[in-house]
Amino acid sequence: MRSESCPRNIGLGTRSRMQVQSIRVMSPNGGHVGINSESDFIQNYLAPLTRGEPGTFGLLDDAAIIPVPDGHELVVTTDAVAAGVHFFADDNASDIAWKALAVNVSDLIAKGAKPLCYQMALAFEETPSDDWMRDFAKGLGTAQTAFGMYLSGGDTDVRNAPLSITITAFGCVPKHRIIRRGGAKANDVVYVTGTIGDSALGLMLRQDPGLAERWRLTSDQRQHLLSRYVRPDPRIALRRVLLDHASAAMDLSDGLVQDLSKLAAASGSGATIETSRIPLSVAARAALSTGPDLMPRILTGGDDYELLIAVRGSSQDFEDAAKQANVEVSPIGHITENRKIRILDAIGETVAINSGGWDHFRNSQ
Repeated sequence: MRSESCPRNIGLGTRSRMQVQSIRVMSPNGGHVGINSESDFIQNYLAPLTRGEPGTFGLLDDAAIIPVPDGHELVVTTDAVAAGVHFFADDNASDIAWKALAVNVSDLIAKGAKPLCYQMALAFEETPSDDWMRDFAKGLGTAQTAFGMYLSGGDTDVRNAPLSITITAFGCVPKHRIIRRGGAKANDVVYVTGTIGDSALGLMLRQDPGLAERWRLTSDQRQHLLSRYVRPDPRIALRRVLLDHASAAMDLSDGLVQDLSKLAAASGSGATIETSRIPLSVAARAALSTGPDLMPRILTGGDDYELLIAVRGSSQDFEDAAKQANVEVSPIGHITENRKIRILDAIGETVAINSGGWDHFRNSQ
């Protein structure tokens, strides 16, 4: 579940509820590696991720101070990822860390917010190995450097459940300029960034590696699709462009059809898009050429973490600004007055989609 708000001041706890006797991190050969307390765990792996920001107090206190630049408001978003739902338990730890942070940053960018910092709650099924934690911390470090953030606190725990990582990310946006889902109007042009469907196809490959041969993918095409699933790429460079041109925006996490429906509903409108205008990667086109039935999966599969944008006014100005920011954008349709979502094929016929996309309640059952 995602939510955005703009409190003026905030302090969050940095306590760890993991019991001291549970923080015995195991080495690959089964021996302890010398971490005998939660303080050791936090200071060895997590405190370096604060980058010495004074408001974090080195993760030695129960709360953090998050400074906000003058003339700005705080934007807050929370997303959780869990093994078996959003990633595979045996995925590389650095990839898991990257994805956990990236999916939150994607929400911030869609609001026009500059990333500031994040809080993280880790819930382990069992104590991780030293190597796993080092890789996880390294992945977080790489991600937060790329996104311009630092860790400000959080929580750790061990429970009888698959690994889950809950991140609350903070960003700032100029006052009264946050980009909402509900700002679109009839005749606004609908854009998406990047390419759509790669992550959904990457997940299919992860579940069934034999698909690469059946789809006649090259090794580079196969790796592209897998990489898009494990390492989404938030469109940070487009943030300022969105502030100047977007009437509404959101990130694409639950599938193009589902998220378009959400944006349109929030705006009290509908939308019409054309499948022939949806941008596809070379790898996705290769897969689609051998299995035309993949198009519904591309439209509904989710995990794209691209941006869905409504633009009012000069579309050319928006496209020029996006090009200058080195972010590819593609017009795929427009907002309509009626509250229907229409998906048209290359000859203008309506495409029937059986599944609207990912639903956090329906798909978890």
